[in-house]
Amino acid sequence: MIIVSFNKPEKAQEEYKQRWQIEMCFKAMKSSSFDIEKTHLQDIERIEKLILLVMIAFVWCYKIGIYLYQINPITIKKHGRKAKSIFKYGLSFVASVLLKSKNQSDTSIF
Repeated sequence: MIIVSFNKPEKAQEEYKQRWQIEMCFKAMKSSSFDIEKTHLQDIERIEKLILLVMIAFVWCYKIGIYLYQINPITIKKHGRKAKSIFKYGLSFVASVLLKSKNQSDTSIF
């Protein structure tokens, strides 16, 4: 990957890495997981509340993904990247616990 920066080029890679995490958060909110755009909300107060709840859910899934990654790391594909993101790892686990009653009795997601 080539990164071009006119301001502080020695820090460009680190800053881009942080920006990329923000982009992935927005992607999760918009299209790949929570689909908040499909709500078609227009009232600003309702949008603010929705974004707040989605951000809480995002952080919850991300933290669970970090915990799961420490126990059982995500497999690395041939191209060198993880098979899924840490967020998706946590999200799929939370969804499986919440949606499958057999998992609810013996698993703590809190």
